[in-house]
Parts: sequence; C-alpha cells; structure tokens
Amino acid sequence: MNLSHLRQGDCPPYYQTYLDTLEADTDLLQLLESQLENFPQFIASIPPDKWHYRYEEGKWSVAEALMHVLDTERVFQYRALRFGRKDPTPLPGFDQDTWVPNSRAGLHNPTDVIEEYRAIRSATLLLYRFFEKEDFSWKGTASGSPVSLGALGFMICGHQKHHRNILRERYLGRS
Repeated sequence: MNLSHLRQGDCPPYYQTYLDTLEADTDLLQLLESQLENFPQFIASIPPDKWHYRYEEGKWSVAEALMHVLDTERVFQYRALRFGRKDPTPLPGFDQDTWVPNSRAGLHNPTDVIEEYRAIRSATLLLYRFFEKEDFSWKGTASGSPVSLGALGFMICGHQKHHRNILRERYLGRS
C-alpha cells in the first residue's frame, strides 16, 4: 500500500502532521523495513552526553522522546491488530504526559532502546505483512475518531520520523 492510497477520513486531522513527513509514493512495508534499519543507526549516533539533554525546561529528554516513540508504536500496533481482526470495539486513547515520566527512560541506555525498538518494529512489520490489500481500508475507532488500518501503519512511520526530526533539530543541532 502506498501513502497516496489513503483517502480523506482515513485518519484524524491531528495525525496528518505525521503523514506529511512521508513521501506520497511511499510503500508501507518498504518504509517499515527501511526504518527498521535506519532508526537504530540514528539512535546509536546520539552522543552519550545528549541522552538526558532537554533543549528547554519542561521538555522531554532525548531518552524520554525515544521511549515515547516506542510506546506509541506499541499502542498503534495493538490498534492495528484489533482493526486487522475486524474488531469494532472502540479503543481508548492514552495520555503521553502520564506515560513518559513513567517509562523509566532514564534507566535505558541506547543499546537497550535499540534492542527494544527492533523487537517492536519487527512485530509491526510481521503484523502488516499478512494483511490483505482490502484490509487496509477497514476502519476502527481509536481515541474517539475513525482511523483505517492503512493509516495506522503510516502513522507509526510518520510519528517516528516526526520525533526523529525534532530530535535532530532541537536536541542535536542537525538538519
């Protein structure tokens, strides 16, 4: 499935920011695979002295932002599992501002985060590999809004890229 195949209403407007980080002709499975390779490289490139850095008072540390990316992929992956199984039960949202301080990000080192990321993303990739083309348009409800199975996959990728861009620009001074 390509990002360009998503239709109006496939995802809540809030998540469009994440989708906008992706190329329109992006293939979902290829993107999931390429991020599985390049995101660990990005994490490994973060200097140790930046791991607990916050660019501003009250902002997440680099480690907290990375744990947020992992937690969010887990949530979106669970939603994809439910929607892929055609479960119509509405799913609740989650409060990132409660989750982040409770993620114990300060106890994680880059090696731990890379290992955990690879496990999560591998599971996401395996889940999406076995969906049929027609499954991608099936919609469920999450956080009070309809979202398609296909949009969830791209939201996973776009959310990661969004936070990677923020980490590069605001935390690491890279473009």
